[in-house]
Amino acid sequence: MIEGQEGVSWEQWQAIASACEEHGISTLLRSDHYIGFREPHNDVLDAWSTVTALAATTTTLRLGTLVSPGTFRHPSVLAKMAATADRISGGRIEVGLGAGWNDREHTAFGLPFPDMGTRFSIHEEQLAIVRGLWGKGTFTFDGEHYQLDGIDANPKPVQDPMPLIVGGKALPRSVDLAVRYADEYNTVFCTPAVAAERRGIVMEACERAGRDPATMRFSAMITFMPAADEAELRVRTERMRAIGHEPDPDVWIMGLPDQAGARLRELADAGCDRVMLQMLLHDDVDQIALAAQLREAVS
Repeated sequence: MIEGQEGVSWEQWQAIASACEEHGISTLLRSDHYIGFREPHNDVLDAWSTVTALAATTTTLRLGTLVSPGTFRHPSVLAKMAATADRISGGRIEVGLGAGWNDREHTAFGLPFPDMGTRFSIHEEQLAIVRGLWGKGTFTFDGEHYQLDGIDANPKPVQDPMPLIVGGKALPRSVDLAVRYADEYNTVFCTPAVAAERRGIVMEACERAGRDPATMRFSAMITFMPAADEAELRVRTERMRAIGHEPDPDVWIMGLPDQAGARLRELADAGCDRVMLQMLLHDDVDQIALAAQLREAVS
């Protein structure tokens, strides 16, 4: 998982994707923001343009966003963009969709940023609409924020269903929306014990709603800083500190292969079906080879 707003160039995206395919990494996801958090005037490539371009230049890699704010795009536009990328990729796209949270980038770009309750109401309607537009047949929607009138949006995605990810900290509203609309619930920056607790909340919500919990994947996004040896670990630690991140061994997947592998096993034992490795040092593609080694150790 790459934070695309932090100055990732197209050439770097190509290098990351190439390394993922070379080392058998299954999926490359990116954030969807328009302003860098460290440097507001970073070069920031649009998320769905990047995903679509990578769809045309890769062959095996799954691609998508984690997550796209509902405040950025009309749901009909998002659904069409994702379906187009899925067609171009031959069925390798995943869509993370959220309510939006960064008020600064909305103000800077002149995008509406309503209160949280309204954003979640918009988010709910967007989830219903993208599902409806990807489905078979004519779709009509009459909501508070959006109205669609009898459209059969073709072509449909290659995948049926297109994987849809909703995330959060297992608080009631995000869990409810995930149970109703999503294929996967993603949580972030947590210990294995917290991941297990959040997973339990999501699965219990599935059962209460009459949904088979086996149909809901559970995942966690955790910062990733591996190293082949102590010298490499020192270099990456200093680079992390230089960009404003103090390594957190209690949460991060970090350190030498035995240490990082142990944390991945703990997350697997906590019920995580997969882990999104947040690679903040995006120009250091050697980390991708280490990720592949850790995956093999865990499996």
